[in-house]
Amino acid sequence: MKAKVYNFDLQLNWRLLNIISQIDRFDASWSSIEKKEGDNLKYLKTIATIQSVGASTRIEGSKMSDSEVEELMTNINISKIVDRDSQEVVGYFNVLDLITDVFDDIDITVSGIKNLHNTLLKYSKKDEWHKGDFKQHTNAVQANFPDGTNRIIFETTEPGYATDDAIRSLVNWYNQEKIVHPLIRGAAFVYEFLSIHPFQDGNGRLSRLLTTLFLMKSGYIWIQYVSFEHEIERNKKNYYRVLRSCQAQRPNEDITEWIDFFLESLINVQYKLQKKLESTEQVNTLSPKEKSVYIYINEHPKCKSKDIAKGLDMSKATVKRVLTDLIAQNLIGQYGKGAGIYYSAL
Repeated sequence: MKAKVYNFDLQLNWRLLNIISQIDRFDASWSSIEKKEGDNLKYLKTIATIQSVGASTRIEGSKMSDSEVEELMTNINISKIVDRDSQEVVGYFNVLDLITDVFDDIDITVSGIKNLHNTLLKYSKKDEWHKGDFKQHTNAVQANFPDGTNRIIFETTEPGYATDDAIRSLVNWYNQEKIVHPLIRGAAFVYEFLSIHPFQDGNGRLSRLLTTLFLMKSGYIWIQYVSFEHEIERNKKNYYRVLRSCQAQRPNEDITEWIDFFLESLINVQYKLQKKLESTEQVNTLSPKEKSVYIYINEHPKCKSKDIAKGLDMSKATVKRVLTDLIAQNLIGQYGKGAGIYYSAL
């Protein structure tokens, strides 16, 4: 069935409708899950926040690992945030924290989006001249090649009135649209936002933060306990491929491929959250040493046994025994070979 969403065509099919149905069925049961899980959700939110901040900034070029992100977020010293990666991480964390705390109070308006952008780039000295304001110069998306050459692969909206009008039109549509399902409405907004590229820099990061905001404002509160950004990072090549495929048709393009990618990513993280919740129940039955090792691995993905022993002040023999038990219980996985073996939670 062909449908119209904003200025786009969309081919609604049984696959898309089934994914939406699955997501909404889980959402309908969330209240009872939330009451049942209680304090366990605080732990999941901490892990999800670290993964989201790390993944979203790495997509844009940051080199910080999740462990380094966690260390920075645990010991934030504003006076020492001098490198760009740290500035981006702290900015992203602050906006994500704001969204999960007061999402109902954040209006989807032009000024509201500008305020989020200003907070996102708050600590970035390089971006002081443009943070919180729409772009002043063209920012076409380019592909950079090893020989130093580059090629424009997508022309974004021109700065000035064209960008102002495009964003205002998009915001007005989002706030007035009452028929389109909120998941499709949010996905379409993010797609158009990325296509306009309204800010000089930070558009990708802000688009992922807006995704969380839209989801939470639409009632999908559980998104804060799992990392949507981590899923995008995992499928980064396909993420960009789908975007470019749809954008190549502008204007009045068909965005079915983008909607499919967006919903598929969302149902993947929903499944991961379900598995985490099941694992949490299982973790509650572990011995104190098993639980501490499992939690360490969750907080330090791809860690080695020597890292666990040092971090927990535990003997290598004990760590080896506990790791074997956790693998047998399908709570963690062992990867790599020889001295390069590392562990991550399943």
